[in-house]
Amino acid sequence: MKGWAMLAGACALAGCGGVVPQAQSAGSVAVPYSSAGLERVIGQNAAGLTQLFGQANADMREGTARKLQFQGPICVLDAYLYPKGSAEPRVTYVDAREPDGSAIDRASCVAALTRREGGK
Repeated sequence: MKGWAMLAGACALAGCGGVVPQAQSAGSVAVPYSSAGLERVIGQNAAGLTQLFGQANADMREGTARKLQFQGPICVLDAYLYPKGSAEPRVTYVDAREPDGSAIDRASCVAALTRREGGK
């Protein structure tokens, strides 16, 4: 009987030596990726973006790729333009964030930037 009690105690203690998973930070919230609300941006060329948002705050090029950045009081939008074959580069992806770097819905950012001074 005494052997069973020791065996049961040893089995109970064996469960305590496992790896404890680390808790994830609750500080960041994943924003789901959706193209809804981005119809006015995806597929645009640089001139179309300028007409929609006004002059870009930053224009960066790397090879044939181009990134136009538009900033407003609510958010920052990065529009990535890539050529397809010999065609003019067009927006294939957009990313958005609040001025402090926090996540924001991309469609909400597009809507806010179209209402900023200089946008149409």
